[in-house]
Amino acid sequence: MSIYKKIAIGIISLFIFVILVNIGLNYWIKKQLPKIIHEKNKTAYNINYEKIEVSLFSRNISATTLLVHPKNEPKDSKNGLFSKIESVTIKHFNIWDLAFRDIIQAESIIINKPRVILYKKGDKLLNNSKSIKSEIVEPFRKIVAVRNIYINDGAVDVVSLDTDKPILNVKKIILKLEGILITDATLKEKIPLQYEKYTLVCDSIYYKPNQFYHFSIGKIATENNYLKINKFSVLPEYSRKVFVQKLDKEKDIYTIKLDSAEINKMDWGFKNDRFFFKANSIVMNHVDANVYRNKIPNDDLSKKYLYNALLRKIKFPLQIDTLQIKKSKLVYEEEIDFTKGPGILNFDQFNLRALNLKSGFGLKKTNDVKIKINCLFMKDSHLAVNWNFNILDLKDSFHIQGSISNFNVAAMERFSKPYMNTTFTGTFKKYHFNFYGNDDISKGNASLEYDDLKVKMFKKKNPEKEAKLKSAIVNLLVKNDSKDKPKNADVEVERIQEKSFYNFLWRNIAESLKKILI
Repeated sequence: MSIYKKIAIGIISLFIFVILVNIGLNYWIKKQLPKIIHEKNKTAYNINYEKIEVSLFSRNISATTLLVHPKNEPKDSKNGLFSKIESVTIKHFNIWDLAFRDIIQAESIIINKPRVILYKKGDKLLNNSKSIKSEIVEPFRKIVAVRNIYINDGAVDVVSLDTDKPILNVKKIILKLEGILITDATLKEKIPLQYEKYTLVCDSIYYKPNQFYHFSIGKIATENNYLKINKFSVLPEYSRKVFVQKLDKEKDIYTIKLDSAEINKMDWGFKNDRFFFKANSIVMNHVDANVYRNKIPNDDLSKKYLYNALLRKIKFPLQIDTLQIKKSKLVYEEEIDFTKGPGILNFDQFNLRALNLKSGFGLKKTNDVKIKINCLFMKDSHLAVNWNFNILDLKDSFHIQGSISNFNVAAMERFSKPYMNTTFTGTFKKYHFNFYGNDDISKGNASLEYDDLKVKMFKKKNPEKEAKLKSAIVNLLVKNDSKDKPKNADVEVERIQEKSFYNFLWRNIAESLKKILI
């Protein structure tokens, strides 16, 4: 027999041997996989599939129509996690680990169209955050250990068994999680795995954190140290009347919408079991915020901390170098009851820039928080404010100064008429204030240049009719013209501890106007 025939026979024999080994291993692995997925599955969930294919040449495993459900599923109701997955592909698995260690060790897992529903008691998203790593992450790594996870077109629903209503709904989830490491050490951390980089995109997010509000997001996209949100909103669950009826104490009702927000160069996670968040900048565009307060509920007499203390008392490291709010709108409404309608203050074309926002956690020294605001007050008067404070100052000292130009006081009618039973006419050519304060007291000065100020007061029992005698007396007392020269006043005001910073500021302004005008 010639050497060529021997080589040919050897190659053919080797090829046949490889084919037979491949067929044998395929058969054996297909028999082994169900044991790993079913018999050696130590999670709290059963995993079933319609079809599974194994290729030793490409070292891929593909499964279609996977169903996941609790092992101890109640017969008459649903409780726990249920999932249907269109297909799963495990790429470049390790044959040795699968054959002899009963674990699917692979480079990547691709999960297509997973639909996950979690039925749970109560109205909290998670009753115990540790259950994620103990019931999902830790058992999962004993079945499949991969470096990369890719999820395409996923959806998650969390439904309360008590109300049969959604707590969380997320659609069109795209996730890329690469460079994953899960060890006994990482499982002890708050985030039970490490990763090198990630990308997450979600559409149509709904979240109800409590009985009073729900959040919704049109789209969220985040990658490593960048995040962008489109069409974000915080909306009350009830009408104002119903909301107020449910309040034990006086409280603001918020309605917030924004077109987009971006967080740049962010870093977050846990260090020594302590959460931290840092960002170079947060930019919010076209915020539409409404703050409504009704005076029917009992007063909340608890102490209201100033912003120095509120930031200082945050119990984790927080740092935002720059916060910007651009081209936005803020409306404040206050109502005594539901008969007269609310008094309204409008701040349009609202722009804010805040520097050096930090929590006080772990800090011994820090620069001042600096806030600059520019907007239109009551539609047509320019308002500018500069506000500084230091979070580590235990006296909660602050300095705030600002000015308003060409203010037609008749624009205050929507606030003063229902709330004070009074209207004004005239023009504030320029009002400037400069106040220094702390948690106990404030001092400062203000100046006002104004023309043709007149006051009209209305009857309490018949608010549509003018109280002419009262109006005449007040107009005698009020100096209706500054005669083209600014009039000045010094003020000193004690802080009411159960009132907010904005109440404190307003009382300083009101005291200065009272001294100037009367």
